[in-house]
Amino acid sequence: MRKFVVVAAAALVLAGCGTGSDQGGRALTVFAAASLTESFTALEKEFEAGHPGVDVRLNFAGSSALAQQLANDAAADVFASADTANMEKVEALLAAPAVVFATNKLTIVTPPGNPAKITGLADLGKEGVTTVVCAPQVPCGAASKKAADAAGVTLRPASEEQDVKAVLTKVRAGEADAGLVYVSDAKAAGDGVTAVGFPEADKAVNDYPIAVLKSAPQADLAGEFVALVRGADGQAELARAGFSAP
Repeated sequence: MRKFVVVAAAALVLAGCGTGSDQGGRALTVFAAASLTESFTALEKEFEAGHPGVDVRLNFAGSSALAQQLANDAAADVFASADTANMEKVEALLAAPAVVFATNKLTIVTPPGNPAKITGLADLGKEGVTTVVCAPQVPCGAASKKAADAAGVTLRPASEEQDVKAVLTKVRAGEADAGLVYVSDAKAAGDGVTAVGFPEADKAVNDYPIAVLKSAPQADLAGEFVALVRGADGQAELARAGFSAP
C-alpha cells in the first residue's frame, strides 16, 4: 500500500509563508535531490524574502546519499527526495507522512547537435555508443533501469554517477555520446545539450515527496517551506523548471 499521501498533514499546513518580521538570524536546512537545484534555489530566495533574518541552507545531492546522511544523524529540517524509496528509508525520522509535490521523468541528452545521431533508448545499447547513467541506488538510476527494461534494452554504461547533475556534466563536457537525466535537468542545461525524448520514459515516472524531520531544529519554518513548495508559487516554479504536478 502506498505510504505517501498527496494531501498535507495538518501539522505542516501553516497560515501564510511569511510573517514579515525579523526571524532573528535563524537557519533552515533543506536536504534536496540534485534535480531540484534550480527550482529550490529560486524558492530559497522567495522564502528568505518573506522571512527577514532567515537563512535557507540547501544541501543538494543524490537522494540515496541524503537519506544516508539523515540516517547517520545529520541535522536537517526538511527532506525532499526524487523518489519514494529513499524517503521510505528515513520514514522513522519524519514528523508526519511525506507529501508528494511533483513528478519527473527521464529524457536522453547528448552533446549539442547530437553527433552520435541518437534517436531513442535502443541506440544507447548499441556497440560503440558511450552512455552514462546514474548509479542503481540513485532515483534516476533506478528509473533508467526501469525504462530500459520496459524497452527491452540492455544498457552498458561507461560510468554510473552518484547524482543526475554528474551525468549531465559528463555529457556537456563531451565525455559521453548520451546520458539519461530528468526532463527538468535537460531544460536547465538549455543549449548545452540536445534532448531526445523516448516513449518508455512514461513507464518510469518518479514521484517527489517532501517531509519535515522529526528532529527539525526549525520545525515551524520547515512547515512553512513545505507549504511554499506545495502552494501556487512553488508549483509554478516547479512547472517552469520542467516538473509535472503530482
